[in-house]
Amino acid sequence: MIAAIFLIIAGFALLIGGADLLVRGASSLAIRMQVPEIVIGLTVVAFGTSTPELVVNLVSALKGSTGIAFGNVIGSNIFNILGILGISALIWPLDVKKATTWNEIPFALLTSFVLLILANDNWFLSGAQNLLTRGDGLILLGFFVIFLVYTHKLSKQGSDSESSSKLYPLLPSLGFIIAGLAGLVIGGNMVVGSAVKLARLIGLSEAVIGLTIVAIGTSLPELSTSIVAALKKKPDIAVGNVIGSNIFNLLFIMGITTQIDSLPYEAAFNPGQYLMIGATILLFIMMFNPRRHRLDRWEGGILVAIYLGYTIYQLS
Repeated sequence: MIAAIFLIIAGFALLIGGADLLVRGASSLAIRMQVPEIVIGLTVVAFGTSTPELVVNLVSALKGSTGIAFGNVIGSNIFNILGILGISALIWPLDVKKATTWNEIPFALLTSFVLLILANDNWFLSGAQNLLTRGDGLILLGFFVIFLVYTHKLSKQGSDSESSSKLYPLLPSLGFIIAGLAGLVIGGNMVVGSAVKLARLIGLSEAVIGLTIVAIGTSLPELSTSIVAALKKKPDIAVGNVIGSNIFNLLFIMGITTQIDSLPYEAAFNPGQYLMIGATILLFIMMFNPRRHRLDRWEGGILVAIYLGYTIYQLS
């Protein structure tokens, strides 16, 4: 047990250091490429920080642990919105561009509905087994291509604001990103592996471990990155990281996972999906204002309080 606790502490150190390098490199890359930071947040940062979720899901699918696979993605997305954005907003109010409120958040909401519908076959065919098939996965990947086309068009708009980030040469910028991602992946794996061992020692089920311990653990890169971005007053990276990660989790990770094998889906995951959808709607409402699009500290506090209540319920 002492060794597991030590690995958790060391993992957190790697996560913090990796997040700082990733934000530095990503911000510099955004300036050098003359694209909005939100694009880097939605793509490079979001996809990179979602690597632990991808690895966990692929391993879970190969081992037939579908409870971990679904619980990981659903739980991670819930934590991303309620926990990560809530904590980030408590650190610094998150002002975002109008496009984020009107385009990216609604698209994340749409993808949540798509997964919910595809997974619940018995809603439409009486007696059918709930199954996320390879065909369903291709539909998810099709939506992911649409998202990539959108971000490509967004990148063509160019950077629309003066950035306070330090500009590094191209190779060091890429080096920071690669080193940061490596630190996040290694640190995340250390924390998750040790946390799961401790959780099993106290008798938690696979579903609860997937929705809480593994979900939070694989989202630690997103948490570290968004906190560092908030501290550096870079809300577009903080928010883009979370929204992009949620879209990446639902569309790409679940789409790729189903290509290994069809995934049986338990209706017990539906409440988690409802919360994920509700959290996304709440985020949109909080940021909907014709004059400003900002997540204030008190709103971040509400998100964190909801997540704490959800976690206590899952572990009780």
